[in-house]
Amino acid sequence: MHRGQGVKKRTTPEKTETLESCNEELRTEIQQLFNKVRSYNPPAGGEWTLPDPNEVLCDPHVSHPHLESLKHSLNEVKNQLSDKDLSIWHKHTSFTNRAGTVTAHLRSTTNAELCTQAWAKFYEILGTFQLLPDSALTSGELNSIHLCEAPGAFIAALNHFLKTNVLHCDWNWVANTLNPYYEANGRSSTISDDRLIVHTLPWWFFGSDNTGDIMLQKHLLELPRFVSNMRSVDLVTADGSFDCQGDPGEQERLVAPLQYCEAICALLLLGAGGSFVLKMFTLFEHSSVCLLYLLACCFRSVKVFKPGTSKSGNSELYIVCLDYQAKEQIRPLLSKLIRSYGPDMTFTTSLFPHRCIPDTFLRQHEEICTFFHASQVNTIQENLKLFECMNSRQRQRLERLRELAGEFYTKRFRVQYLHRKSWVCRGGVARWAKVCERKQMGSFIKRKEMALQGWKQRLAQGHYALIEKHSTGTEGCDDVLYGPLDECNLEAWYALVGAALPKVCSSTFCDQEMLDFLNEALQDNLRAKHVQDLPTCSFCNINSSVSVLSEICSHPDVTSCVVLANQSWCDAKLAGKIQPEFLPGPSFCEVWNSVLHDGQEDYQLELLTTVLHALEKQRHGTTLVIPLCSSLTRLTSGLVFTLHLCFRYITFRCLSAGPPAVLVCIGFSPPVAYHRLLDILRDVVEKMQEVKLELGRQVLQFVPLEELLQGDLPCFLFSFNSAVIRQQLHLLMQLD
Repeated sequence: MHRGQGVKKRTTPEKTETLESCNEELRTEIQQLFNKVRSYNPPAGGEWTLPDPNEVLCDPHVSHPHLESLKHSLNEVKNQLSDKDLSIWHKHTSFTNRAGTVTAHLRSTTNAELCTQAWAKFYEILGTFQLLPDSALTSGELNSIHLCEAPGAFIAALNHFLKTNVLHCDWNWVANTLNPYYEANGRSSTISDDRLIVHTLPWWFFGSDNTGDIMLQKHLLELPRFVSNMRSVDLVTADGSFDCQGDPGEQERLVAPLQYCEAICALLLLGAGGSFVLKMFTLFEHSSVCLLYLLACCFRSVKVFKPGTSKSGNSELYIVCLDYQAKEQIRPLLSKLIRSYGPDMTFTTSLFPHRCIPDTFLRQHEEICTFFHASQVNTIQENLKLFECMNSRQRQRLERLRELAGEFYTKRFRVQYLHRKSWVCRGGVARWAKVCERKQMGSFIKRKEMALQGWKQRLAQGHYALIEKHSTGTEGCDDVLYGPLDECNLEAWYALVGAALPKVCSSTFCDQEMLDFLNEALQDNLRAKHVQDLPTCSFCNINSSVSVLSEICSHPDVTSCVVLANQSWCDAKLAGKIQPEFLPGPSFCEVWNSVLHDGQEDYQLELLTTVLHALEKQRHGTTLVIPLCSSLTRLTSGLVFTLHLCFRYITFRCLSAGPPAVLVCIGFSPPVAYHRLLDILRDVVEKMQEVKLELGRQVLQFVPLEELLQGDLPCFLFSFNSAVIRQQLHLLMQLD
């Protein structure tokens, strides 16, 4: 354990029992909870050696009878949970979890930043193993890389450990994750919680295509250049996983390619003597046997650890690898592994042939799997028994254990108070954080049944009564974005180019589940080859382009009006006091029916070009009306931000016939740096025209995220997109 001084724990009158005074049985159970660790040890007088690179990735996968039987028996026990409602079962297992109060205890006593279960697990690993190399601490420079790190709890935990244990060193870190802001990354694979990311964006590696996908070979090769300023990499952590709730019995097999990529990345990056922490899920497959043998040959010490703060009933394990010793020896093998690197790695062939895995390693591996299998099965079976019936004595015993676990954790791992000024995010400007997705509910059987239903049936069973409500014609009336915005660093604006969007699967500025439903509805509509026009709803209050423009042109704040649309969009005499001027705008004939939404490259270019042309001609006080299909992407949101700089206030109106909605920008008031702003927009348009010639590339953003995610803009965009999506879904429900 690392050096450090514990803090004296305050005693409270309510506590009737401490860890020291409790009975031996309770104390032993708590100690065992935090001592689930097994090691791989080469035989005395011998070493495990890596196979010849020519034998790698050649043979098919094999099964190991004993490991197969363990997997089968574990899945049989797990199958007993299939009829349990997920929310009820989760509440039950949260109570039976002996370490269930540790994070709450830490939040109240230590002021830990981003104090989640992941924080507690990694701090436990730091407190249990000599993870930080002595060479790094003595040199005064510690360099760490954190793969699949969102939301950033490992970073926050390491910062807390370093600061409170007074380990004086210059700590540099870099993190990677699937980019939560790249709109084609779906929520099944992306962590949406960006509380730490949004404040530390320069430290996050998303690769040249901005996706953040560490399973792409080009990103593997780009990452060493990204961290080239580091003297040597001392620590790599990899906490990646996928959403496997659709097939939980095959979690290990499904996640194996990601774990291979994480391990290869670590072996490429780490300096001699470095440490590696890898999350895995059960170790029954031949792919896991091979990966662990690879690690056992490369590190002086490899241990399998189940943190006490990891729920005992799940399959999660952490592989802790200490003292990287094979940096030079592994180069030929690493070269071959890099050539085969990618998301399909290990699905077709095994890393090593079965004959290359020594019996001494296999026997240890089977013993380790048997140990953790028994622990998990015992927990699930106990939870099932307690779920059926839990008496008051059992409940009181669990409550005592949970209370003692928090005290034990704090003392054993010497967790001390850390002032906010020492956090990774020390405060500063409060920024919008992505709205976290809803957790899956219902039993596994129920969820499988629902997956077979259409989107309308599932929507009807959810919490979206709003979708069925008819338009009142007042949507947007209460949503106002006041401006013009004073402060903005235009020098930080630039056109960010990345992988072209095949589909807008996610957005920082909308309800993710609503967007999922809309995309599914649009895909169904396309498959059914419905007509291109949205149906109308006879029960909705008619809010046509004519009525909206009439309202705008009658408003006392509007003295002149420019509409970015063809005259045919509103080909009727308006009731207002003024008549608007029309400038040709982007076409919407295909945008509304596309899962690309406002991410369609041609539409974006046309929209930005039209707005730029309009801004060049604007007169002081003019109102600008922009039909807008949505603002889900960073690029379109950046355009709204640009308008926020130039107008007294912005609001919107939805049309009963569906998109486009109408963005209403009232009171043109150019900023001081107006001409510089126009120059930037011209540069962005030029860049978009250039990139359009590059296959698979697109301008994704031109206003920095730090600007887009602060102030009132995100909330306004969320309201705008919610109104657009709701109305579009409402109209799509009218289709047979």
